[in-house]
This record gives sequence, structure tokens and C-alpha cells, in this order.
Amino acid sequence: MKFIRLFEEIGINDIPLVGGKNASLGEMINNLSAKGVSIPSGFAITAQAYTHHLRTNNLEEKIKYHLATIKKENIDTLLHAGHEIRALIKSAPLPEDLVQEIKTAYQELEQRYGENCDVAVRSSATAEDLPEASFAGQQETYLNVQGQAELLRLCPDAFASLFTNRAISYRIDHDFDHMSVALSIGVQKMVRSDKASAGVIFTLDTESGCKDVVFITSAYGLGENVVQGNVDPDEFYVHKPTLNKGFKPILKKRLGSKLIKMEYASDRRSLTKNNPTSRFERKCFSLVDQEILELAKQAIIIEDFYSAQKGTWVPMDIEWAKDGIDGKLYIVQARPETIHSRRQDDLVFKEYILENKTSNGQKIITRGKSVGRKIATGTARVIGSAQEIKKVQPGDILVTDMTDPDWEPIMKIAAGIITNRGGRTCHAAIVSRELGIPAIVGTQDAMDKISDGTKITMDCSSGEIGAVYHGEIPFTIKEIAINTIKKLPVKLLVNIGNPDEAFNVAKLPVDGVGLARLEFIINNTIQIHPMALVQKNISLNQDEKKRFDDLTIEYQDKKQFFVDRLAQEAGTIAAAFYPRPVVIRMSDFKSNEYRELLGGQLFEPHEENPMIGFRGASRYYHEKYKDAFELECRAMKKIIHDMGLDNVKLMIPFVRTVEQGKQVIELMKSYGLQQKDHGLEIYMMCEVPSNVLLIEEFAQYFDGFSIGSNDLTQLTLAVDRDSALVAPFFDERDPAVMRMLELSIQGAQKAGKPIGICGQAPSDYPELSQTLIQWGISSLSLSPDAILKELLLLTEK
Repeated sequence: MKFIRLFEEIGINDIPLVGGKNASLGEMINNLSAKGVSIPSGFAITAQAYTHHLRTNNLEEKIKYHLATIKKENIDTLLHAGHEIRALIKSAPLPEDLVQEIKTAYQELEQRYGENCDVAVRSSATAEDLPEASFAGQQETYLNVQGQAELLRLCPDAFASLFTNRAISYRIDHDFDHMSVALSIGVQKMVRSDKASAGVIFTLDTESGCKDVVFITSAYGLGENVVQGNVDPDEFYVHKPTLNKGFKPILKKRLGSKLIKMEYASDRRSLTKNNPTSRFERKCFSLVDQEILELAKQAIIIEDFYSAQKGTWVPMDIEWAKDGIDGKLYIVQARPETIHSRRQDDLVFKEYILENKTSNGQKIITRGKSVGRKIATGTARVIGSAQEIKKVQPGDILVTDMTDPDWEPIMKIAAGIITNRGGRTCHAAIVSRELGIPAIVGTQDAMDKISDGTKITMDCSSGEIGAVYHGEIPFTIKEIAINTIKKLPVKLLVNIGNPDEAFNVAKLPVDGVGLARLEFIINNTIQIHPMALVQKNISLNQDEKKRFDDLTIEYQDKKQFFVDRLAQEAGTIAAAFYPRPVVIRMSDFKSNEYRELLGGQLFEPHEENPMIGFRGASRYYHEKYKDAFELECRAMKKIIHDMGLDNVKLMIPFVRTVEQGKQVIELMKSYGLQQKDHGLEIYMMCEVPSNVLLIEEFAQYFDGFSIGSNDLTQLTLAVDRDSALVAPFFDERDPAVMRMLELSIQGAQKAGKPIGICGQAPSDYPELSQTLIQWGISSLSLSPDAILKELLLLTEK
């Protein structure tokens, strides 16, 4: 046939003939099917067919005429020209010889998949997915197309989508000759994800650019809702290096709201229809663990293939779908990711810091998922439809329900983007990354809560969740040239508690993590007291019971909920820094803090001074908490043994006596955490005066130490950290505290064990670091915002 090519007949060298999208499908079918990548088959209507359609109907000169009327600075001229060109192409009849070939090709597909088989009709531009230009999402896709007549009716519409407003604008911005780009149509067997789930995969972290993870989004129904940003999808991260070693390293799992799902329409007036999801669907993940791992493996195979072809790392942007009938996972599209792949490795680390965010009456208006690590201020422009986009002026912050590619001409002049709907792979997120501006997506209520014309500040600098504030709040940008940093006289580590910050913090020039806290994870992700998960039939009120059930809805075994969530979140921190060492401190909540967890009031005592009460090592083997500590240990074992993250070291806080330390280590061993197994080392927080005085005795059981300067100061000076009345006496630089620091370093050195400091003191007083280095400390572990300051201080010496 002259105008048709089966996917099995084409490859990546056929982009001029069938466009990037179709060429990629053919390449994968021919080269990756045998390696375990499943791609539905189909055929391409070539770019020659598009040209034939234009020339047969004498459209080329008419199209050029309308294109010539466009003035780049006048969006009305763009809108008018695009409308007229699309109308010309849609209304022109397909040439008869092309019609016959399309019918023949579809009949052959029917022989393989059944009469009137359902297909996806995808537009594939001949300049699409080239490294120098991202045309992804510029043209149209039609799903659940059935029968010859329906396919033939939609082909002119697909051809016309080469001249969508966004495609015209994009070509103007990237200096492409409109008439040098043609369009091929891909006709691909549909995957029945309307009865299952679908989504998008990136073979990198889309925010930080981290190469070591596969990022998967998923929602129920056809994948178009995820691609277009109509839903807040589930999100999953998988660690590539240990997956390749045969482990099961599922990292973060984020539950999306998934309020709707796209399904086949019951009549042919509309091909698809959005229906509401059930409460159970919204509260459950749309993929099981084995499917997450399988998708990650297929994604890595695709990435490795394209990288080998290019001779360099090529991260991939992949669309996938699960068939609800045969239960299999399929890849329906794959293209090179076009944002991080065009960037060189960051030579300058930038940190955005918002100043006085809660002062002067500035309150948070709304929150959503943050895209980019930046801050922006400007005038809010609340836009309800494309008819209002002319209101947006350069430097404004665009606020809308969701964006689509038609809005790109005005998105590129905005200082930031805020949407009601969408996840981190929606259109607004992708475009904002490409433009280098921050976005906050999926707020659900931004259009209701933000007033048009008001001054606002959007803060995406603090991890996964971004916030919008009233007014213009000043912010600063700290930066350091990474290649100018000299070798330091001591290991520099970072303290971290929030897994959402891990991939970005891991870009800091540090040697690893000196303190990863579990408290943030337990409080924000798990939210339930672990003993409430251990014991059955606990007494909760109606609201508490609903919250408990919503959080654990997928788990018959409620204890496994704690183990899985803790392992995934803490494992994310370990994976972000892999293979650099990560010291995870076992939980160090005080009893009053544990009481705030769901069900905590049933298990925690009232203490007059929780700071020196039921906490740390003494809690772990106590009958009131022993079963919960076992869950912590099971989670850590899962990270090390199942996920393969053997860069993890564990640390025990608040060990009052040598006997306590010995008991905890024996208990951990009984729970499967044995020193030296998988290279495991167990450290101890040096924060009680007894730790300093008997450090050589503690060294007989522990592999290293980390000074907790906050508690050591509290207990040395008898200053309750929670008491404002004695707060003026709290000073880590007090001579008595300094003497404790010196003795602890000397004792660890004598015992031949490493000792660092992870308390707040070096972060607050960088000059203290010089003294600790002189005494021979092994490492300094600082808060992320203090790293740059410390680097500058130490490299100036």
C-alpha cells in the first residue's frame, strides 16, 4: 500500500514518513517485544497521505495565506488563522485512493482483533519528539474509535490538528516552517483500561531530575485524564539501581483523589465519557505492587534501548495502560523526555527561601502539589475559559481549573501557574517545567479562594506540597557553584525528615545523611499510633474510626500498613542518596507527641516532663511499646533486605544506660536486624551525660555515635527545652556543654569508633564547626538550609 505502513514495518529512521510517535511504536515492537515490553499493534497512515489530502483539495496555498496573517504579538490573529485552517482541512474530503487503503488496513486489523475492533487514533507529527523540539501533546488523540466509517470520519480531524493554536504557536517560537512539518496518523488497538487503569511513566524524578528512579502516575479508566490533567492520579516511585539487582524497591506511594474515570460511552454520539469513581476506588491505589514493579522494568528496558541508540542517557516519557479484560500491562506510547534531557548537570545549586511568610497577616490561601523548587510573586489572574486568556499580562500568575495546550501562548508569559486539577504529569506541570516557572497543581479550590487582581506569592520551595499566600512576600535565592567547592577536612552530612525533599536535597554536595528522622513520616503519612494498629477492636469515636478505615482501607493486616508506609517513605530517603550512607534514627517521639497520633490517647501516659520521660531506647523493649518497635524494625528490614538499600545505618536515641543499649540491640537482632548482616551498622545518639562518661563502654555494642547537641545541652544544663521560662539559659556553646562535646569525641576516638554531630548547634553556629573539627570529629550533619553557609565557611579557611 502507498499510504499505509504496519507498525511492524517501521522504525525510528522513518520519522519523516510516519512521525516520531509512530516511528517509536514501530521501533519498540520490532526490538523490545522479545524483551518483555508489550505494545498493541496497528498501522500508520503516512505523512504522504497528509500531503496527498492537502494537494488533492488544493489547500496548501490557502493555508499559507492564513498563516501569513498571524502577528506574533497579537493572539487574536493566531486564534482566527488556526480556526480557518482547521476548518479547511476538516471539510475537505479524503482522496478516494487513501480511503480504500485505510479501509483495507482496518480490515486486516479486524482479522487480528475482531470485527469493528476499537482503536486509538493518534496524530504523529514528523517533527515530533526530536531532541531540539518537544511537540508532545500538540496534536489530538481520539479513543474508542470503532468501525471504518468512524475511523474515516476522524482522519481529517486528526490531519487538521497539526494546526491547533498551540501547535502553530509552538512552531513559531521554535522557528519551524509550518509547511515543512507533516502529520501521520497512528491507528492502534485500544487497551481496555476503561475497565482498569492507565497513566504516565517518567524514567526520572520530574522535579529534581534524579536519574535513579522511575516515576509512575496512575488513575482508573482511560489514560487521557492523566495526560490532560483532569484527575489527581496516584504516584509511585521505584529505585532503578536496586530493581536492576533483583530487589523490590517501591519507594514513595502517593494516593491521588482520582475523582473521575474515563470509560467507553454507551452510545456512539460520544466515544468516551467521564464517570465518578467510588469511595473505595478513591481510597485505594489503582495499581498493586507487582504491577508497579512490572511497569518500572518495562520502562527501564525502553530507556536502556534508546540510551544505547544515542550513546548517552535518554530519559523517557511513556504512556501505559492496563487491560481490564486480559489483565496485562501495555505501553501505548514512548518518547524521549525533553526537559531534563536538554539540561546539563546543574553546576550551580540554587535554594529559594521565603522570608517572614506568616508575618504581616500573610496567610496560606490554598495548597497543592508543587512543581519546581522556586517562588514567584505577582498579580493573580483567575481565568475561567480560553476566551479570557487575553487578560493575562507578563509577570501575572495564572489561576485556572486546568490548562491545555491551547493555553501555551499565554502560559509562557506568566510568572507561575496554579490549577484546581491535575497531578505532577499534567499539562500545566509539564509546561511549567519547560518554561522554568513554578506551578502548584491539584489545589481543588484555587479559583474559589484566590481573587482576581490580588497580589499573591506561590511557594514551591519546601517539597511536595506548595502553598499560596496573600500578598507579595520577599524571598531570597542562595546559590553556590558546585565545581568551586574544595575538599573539606571533615565529612559533611545533611539532616532530613521529609521524604518529599529527599531528591532535591540529595543534589547538595554532601557525603550522605547523618540523621533521617522517622517522626515526620509517622506523623504525616501513617498518622496512626502503631499500637492502635497492633491491637484489634480499639475504642475510637465515629470520626476517628472513619479516618482509621480510610487510611488503612487496602490492608486486612493493619500492622502491614505501618510497615509498608514507613519502609516506602524512609526508603525514599535512602534511595535518593544511594549509595552514600544514610543514618536512620528509630522513632524518637515523646509521649505527649505520640498522644497526638490517631488512637494515641489510648496508649500513652500523661507525663509532667515528657522530654526526660518515656522515650527512646527505654520505650523500645517496654511492654507498652515493644510490639510497635517490632513494626519499626520490620520496616527497616524491608528497606535493607527487600529493597536492597544496604547504604542504611540505624541509630538508637536516648540510651540512658549501657544495659539499655545492649537490650535494644538484642531485641533488634530477634526482629531480623543483626549487625554486619547486609553490612548493617547500628549507631547510638550521644545525648545523655551518661553516654559521654561511659562512651567506651557503649562502644562495645554500637558501631558509631552521633552527638545530639540539643538533648545534651538540655541534660547538661538542666534546661527543659519545652520551657520558655528557662529558654535564655539554653546555649550549646556553654563551657559545660563544650566540655561534654570534647569528651565525647575523645572517648569515641579512644574506642576507635566514628563520631559525628547531628544536633542543631553547627547549623545555628557555623563557627562551632571549626572547634569540633580541631577536636577530631568524624562528620558534621546539618539542616539543608545550613549546608551552603557551612560550605562557604569551611572552604574559606
